[in-house]
Amino acid sequence: MENVHLAAENEDDLYSGYNDYNPTFDNEELDNDIGFQQAVRTSHGRRPPMTAKFPGTAIGARPVGTSYGQARTQMSSSMGRPMTGAVQDGAARPMTAVRAAGYSSALTRGSTFDPLGQSKGPAPALEAKMEDSPEEKIKILEKKVNDLIEESCMAYSRGDLQLSLEKAKEAGRKERVLVRQREQTGTADHINLDLTYSVLFNLANQYANNDMFQEALNTYSVIVKNKMFSNAGRLKVNMANIYFKQKNYPKAIKFYRMALDQISNAHKEMRIKIMQNIGVVFVKMGQYSDAITSFEHIMSECPNIKSGFNLILCYYAIGDRDRMKKSFQKLISAPLGIDDEDKYIPASEDPHTNMVIEAIKNDPLHQMERDRKSLAEKYIMTSAKLIAPAIENSFAAGFDWCVDMVKSSQYVELANDLEINKAITYLRQRDFNQEEAVETLKTFEKKDSRVKSAAATNLSFLYFLEKDFDLADRYADMAMSADRYNPAALINKGNTVFVRQDYEKAGEFFKEALRNDSSCTEGLYNLGLTYKKLGRLDEALDCFLKLHAILRNCAQVMFQLACLYEMLEDPHQAIDWLMQLISVTPTDPQVLAKLGELYDTEGDKSQAFQYYYESFRYFPSNIDVIEWLGAYYIDTQFCEKAIQYFERATLIQPTQVKWQLMVASCYRRSGNYQKALDTYKDIHRNFPENVECLRFLVRLCTDMGLKEVQEYATKLKKVEKMKEIREQRVKSGRESSARGRREGSAGSAPHSEAKHSPVLEQARDSSHSGQGTSTRSERLSAKLRALPGSNEPYEASAQRDIDASYVDTLGPQMERPKTAAKKCIEEDEFADEELGDDLLPE
Repeated sequence: MENVHLAAENEDDLYSGYNDYNPTFDNEELDNDIGFQQAVRTSHGRRPPMTAKFPGTAIGARPVGTSYGQARTQMSSSMGRPMTGAVQDGAARPMTAVRAAGYSSALTRGSTFDPLGQSKGPAPALEAKMEDSPEEKIKILEKKVNDLIEESCMAYSRGDLQLSLEKAKEAGRKERVLVRQREQTGTADHINLDLTYSVLFNLANQYANNDMFQEALNTYSVIVKNKMFSNAGRLKVNMANIYFKQKNYPKAIKFYRMALDQISNAHKEMRIKIMQNIGVVFVKMGQYSDAITSFEHIMSECPNIKSGFNLILCYYAIGDRDRMKKSFQKLISAPLGIDDEDKYIPASEDPHTNMVIEAIKNDPLHQMERDRKSLAEKYIMTSAKLIAPAIENSFAAGFDWCVDMVKSSQYVELANDLEINKAITYLRQRDFNQEEAVETLKTFEKKDSRVKSAAATNLSFLYFLEKDFDLADRYADMAMSADRYNPAALINKGNTVFVRQDYEKAGEFFKEALRNDSSCTEGLYNLGLTYKKLGRLDEALDCFLKLHAILRNCAQVMFQLACLYEMLEDPHQAIDWLMQLISVTPTDPQVLAKLGELYDTEGDKSQAFQYYYESFRYFPSNIDVIEWLGAYYIDTQFCEKAIQYFERATLIQPTQVKWQLMVASCYRRSGNYQKALDTYKDIHRNFPENVECLRFLVRLCTDMGLKEVQEYATKLKKVEKMKEIREQRVKSGRESSARGRREGSAGSAPHSEAKHSPVLEQARDSSHSGQGTSTRSERLSAKLRALPGSNEPYEASAQRDIDASYVDTLGPQMERPKTAAKKCIEEDEFADEELGDDLLPE
């Protein structure tokens, strides 16, 4: 160590201390040197192979400069790290003056002997050169290709189809670059075929996922045609699937069969799935016999639920009754691959075992088993409802046969559901008596709670439709007692309370149904109606807005929202919701009429007319719409167009004289007096005691100079006299009854006198005479009175002399805009001026 310090102190003399003895190269103590022994041993406890002689291991003499430098170079190349001879604090000095060995005085100062390679210094130069070698670059590129394939698959799992396709394409480009590098380096024999297959297969899949079917088929063809890819023929199944999506069924059959030929019998499950696809394609093509052949083979080799159901459909399509029965028996005997449910019931008192059983009750495997069982029950239920009317002479006999078969199978619990479904189907079949359905449902009253609740719920709803609310309420209580958490039973109970107008209690039942099942749309709808009845419009609006978020295109919900906004005096929002509603039901006449009413209220007559007209076009028997359209044309002084609407009203209500009077009035206003006279005569023949008709007959005959005027005048006087006598009798009878009531009650004298006041009597008579007139008639009469012209059919109630003079019924004509006068004034202003050529017309 002293020599080392001396060398460090005298850095100017490169060869100072060269002849001094260095104990580091003493090989006599190497066996006891712990650091050296760890350096020359590997992790497995074996010495590494020595490709060069370690310096100083021959004899304890100091090494020769040149040979020592060469020995260091050889050790560096063989062991991967440089080894220094003398460890000094300064720069490692060269042993000789020969600099070609790679040593110089510019080496790093303070370098120490690190045989284990634990120093964090820079990597050796030769190792860096190995990373830049062609083989190393190819390995790095292969890793990049694999990473891109993995990224593509992960992007597809996240649903990002575009990114997955881009990554697949980039992997394909990198793989082609990799192949070219192999060919350039002369290592084409070492091309990774598995990597090429993975790249092409992933690219074809991503093309198919992005609906780029032709590109996917081309990529699959490249794989299938390459003989170097083993088992590539199976990909013809994928190609057949693409042809199936394109509805190219003959090619799909061809490729399915080619794939089936290339799959050995050892892969039985794969062959069964391909044959199932072949059967489905034959069904799509309508070749049921070929489809039956495929499904029959599957049911004989490896029966399953889906193939059994498809087989029943095929036999139903060709109408083979006996084969339908046999296929149904095969369907219910097909194995599901589900263990017994008893394994999930705790059978021991060991808490650890019970904890394990509770843990696996809802694990993914048990959930998959439940889904598989529910799917099988759905197929069996659908098959029974389908073939029941076809396998026997009647629906009931066919359904009973299916129920008997199910009771003797592994689906014995499904028999009760089938019988309930049988009762419901009875109600939908108009050929059957409803009593049979009721009796069938009543047989479940003594069964277990689930079936009892379902049957009682259906019975409650059935009696509710029949308006037998007492029985409906009783069966609703029965269903609730069997299963309190049944939302349908709670809704039925709420409905029975709702019809009794106990809205608060009904709302509680609907709320409870929603607490048990938040997706119960019936409960939410009924709760909204309940709030509407209670006048809590904001809460009702919240209910229907929530319901609209669930049922986007429900017409009833949109209509209720429009009605609520109308009640909240927000007509613009009501119009918006009705506009959304007619986009769903564009031919609903009630919605169109409601839109017309809202626009009429807002004063937009043109829009109102448009929607009223559309409503009339789809339903020409709505009296309100007919009345509005007729009044609209009268307002706009197109009386001849209003005639067709009032004639339509006459056909709908032939006993209402007012519509016929409106027709005659329209003829008179349009100037067709002869047609008006004929119409009034027809009205008089049908309604001889109508005073208004007689008055207009008198007036028209007077205007037209006809001889019948005296005849109609005489009839008018008789009718008016009879009307006065009738009214007097009614008045006297009313007075006598009122006098009797006054005598029996303690009334004050001033009050009694007030009752006999002539003014009040007249008002009371007029009110009683007006009770027979509807609101529509009053509204229409008001519109007609507002028109120009004083003589209208409903104004002829007062006594007046016969007036033979004629007044224009259409009223004074509208004054034309005085454009001509304005033009003359303008011409007078320029009369004295000379016009230039540029102002003259061309």
